[in-house]
Amino acid sequence: MISFRRLLRGLSRFNPRRRRLSTSCALDHSTRAADAVSVAYLHAQSRRQPDSPSSTQAHAKMVAALLSECDDKRGLSRIHAHVIRSRLLDSNPVAFHWNNVIRAYARLDGPRKALLVYAFMARAGVSPDSYTLPIVLKAVCQSFDFEAGRQVHGVAVKHGLECNEFCESGFISLYSKAGDFGDARKVFDENADRKLGSWNAMIAGLAQGGRSREAIDLFIEMRRSGFVLDDVTLVSVTSACGSIGDLDLALQLHKYVFQAKNSEKADILMFNSLIDLYGKCGRMDLAYKVFLKMEERNVSSWTSMIVGYAMHGLVSDALECFRCMREAAVRPNFVTFVGVLGACVHGGMVQEGKCYFDMMQKFYGITPRLQHYGCMADLFGRAGMFDEAKEMVEGMPMKANSVIYGCLLGACEKHENVEIGEWVAKHLQELEPWNDGVYVVLSNIYASKGMWKEVEEMRVVMKQRRLAKLPGYSLATNSE
Repeated sequence: MISFRRLLRGLSRFNPRRRRLSTSCALDHSTRAADAVSVAYLHAQSRRQPDSPSSTQAHAKMVAALLSECDDKRGLSRIHAHVIRSRLLDSNPVAFHWNNVIRAYARLDGPRKALLVYAFMARAGVSPDSYTLPIVLKAVCQSFDFEAGRQVHGVAVKHGLECNEFCESGFISLYSKAGDFGDARKVFDENADRKLGSWNAMIAGLAQGGRSREAIDLFIEMRRSGFVLDDVTLVSVTSACGSIGDLDLALQLHKYVFQAKNSEKADILMFNSLIDLYGKCGRMDLAYKVFLKMEERNVSSWTSMIVGYAMHGLVSDALECFRCMREAAVRPNFVTFVGVLGACVHGGMVQEGKCYFDMMQKFYGITPRLQHYGCMADLFGRAGMFDEAKEMVEGMPMKANSVIYGCLLGACEKHENVEIGEWVAKHLQELEPWNDGVYVVLSNIYASKGMWKEVEEMRVVMKQRRLAKLPGYSLATNSE
């Protein structure tokens, strides 16, 4: 077993993060109060001062500073209300001030309000600049309003901004997230003088859209074109590489990561993606080496290790890593517990799984999601505890999906449980009426109990519905 405890030897007992946390909690209320006072003072000053160019300019600078420093939606609404009351945007009809408001809403996850402000900007006759449209595109992607994105593209063409580096990469990301890779590639190909941002956007779009091989091919083309990759490129390519499990390419990407480290361009996200890559390629020994060499680790670093160990059935290592994560005062998230519960499933550790499931809710306040319920149902099913598994599925606040029912059906086949098998098969037939596997497994369960009449009925149903079991196949990859 790998000993993660030696990672903790060099750590000081004093944890500055804890101190920062308590300090930030103490200052949170006073900061919000200060924002309200600042807005009130600003409004009073704007009414008291004469309407001169110098006072107007000073007022605009103060508003811009408040917008950039605002960190909550309520405070932003107060500032925006002041902007409207003081008619700042009317007296300064330039894109800069509109951009500040739009950017603030997009930064604080208020995409609808960001788009609304942009609509008022267009209605006021203020032309967007090269900074406006990338912010608006970010809001469009946040709100998944892709029709509005196409309208913004038309605005960009009208104002000659479609080939701007940031606008171009924004449109590529927009169409990729919408699943329209044809238009994304069209935007990419139309500019022969494309910059690194456009390459990164196209590679990331393909990788996130499940087109990993195309993403890697485009990365190779980018390298042949003489571009020097950055951290954004590496994160996207390692994600694509991990999806197809190409270990040879993974080793080459590792070299680029450490070249970036030597040039002080590497960041924690790059190393996390490398850990995830090695985990997906089945080389947890290499993932551990990367993990050891990291000067700073966050929750994603630990979670990638835990999920990687759990994925490959290394139960003891996964749980040991989780214990050390807690000792290092790193707060786990919901993905961490998916990995921990997955490790318990692989190890058949029912009591431990129940303990971690309770810990997640009671100690960390994390609301269980579909994946957590699925792990618990799978854990109970594999252990033959079908009453607990059924109770877990029926007590979920959301509907179980075909993956959960599929796990239970496999457990029913293993333990030859006809009653639960029929119950699961009924739900699976409602979710996936085209799935032939349900009838095949249910037929096997009947056969294991000598229920040949029911077996024949299953075969008749499959013939009537023209269902046939599809043969399995393997896919080999070659990095050459």
